[in-house]
Amino acid sequence: MDAGRTESEAMRAEVDMDIFGVFSIIGTIAFAVSGAIVAMEEEYDILGVFVLGLVTAFGGGVVRNVLIGIPVSTLWSQGELFKIALISMTIAFILPVNWLNRWRRSEAFFDAIGLSAFAIQGALYATKIGHPVSAVLVAAMLTGIGGGIIRDVLAGRKPLVLRDEIYAVWAMLAGLCIYYKWFESTIELLTLFAIVIVLRMLSVNFRWRLPRRSLKHAFAQSVYDRPEQPVAQETKEKQAVAQGAVELERTKTIKHAIGNPFGALVRKGWWNR
Repeated sequence: MDAGRTESEAMRAEVDMDIFGVFSIIGTIAFAVSGAIVAMEEEYDILGVFVLGLVTAFGGGVVRNVLIGIPVSTLWSQGELFKIALISMTIAFILPVNWLNRWRRSEAFFDAIGLSAFAIQGALYATKIGHPVSAVLVAAMLTGIGGGIIRDVLAGRKPLVLRDEIYAVWAMLAGLCIYYKWFESTIELLTLFAIVIVLRMLSVNFRWRLPRRSLKHAFAQSVYDRPEQPVAQETKEKQAVAQGAVELERTKTIKHAIGNPFGALVRKGWWNR
């Protein structure tokens, strides 16, 4: 009985590792291509394309490893994933523009695939080590959104994952489901993978957002107007000069009208009022 149970557990672990590898491949391809396209949009050279793609694909995993105690050097053992990422970015770099436009139209969908795959991957990592629920949630979230945040920062953009439609919440939801073992088998994990994708796409299509409070306009008077003070002062000076010129012209007109009564009547006609 014990031998049969041990064999069953070994087979289950092997299957879990297989599905774990599938999620890693899916997330790597989706995020590597995403980073490469953002780099080309920002007109980076080919080195910048590869750097931004690699950072997007592996940055979240590196941050996760640091936080949950996995040696960062394990990154260098993922040679196959590096090859997959490099091939994906190379294809994206040489594809015609119309093909990339098709990708752009489906960008949210592929981004949702990467989010779901990496969130589940990170949660499985943390659960396997035996971390508490807080660490599992952080691992799932950072693995899912960490690469996108680093990508946007390096590209000089505001991180969309923190201000766009609901994004990180779905990664945390995946981590919660895995920690409490609501989804364990291969079929269940694939179901969770699909659920996270659907939820992300629903939030994009219906623009679901978390509550927010903006202070941008509240502090506009004291923060955003200060650099414009010299411009405002210069404008006032120009207005004063123009007003002085108008007064001077009016004075000349009055003096001339006094010396020429007929001209005064003409200038005071209804068409000049």
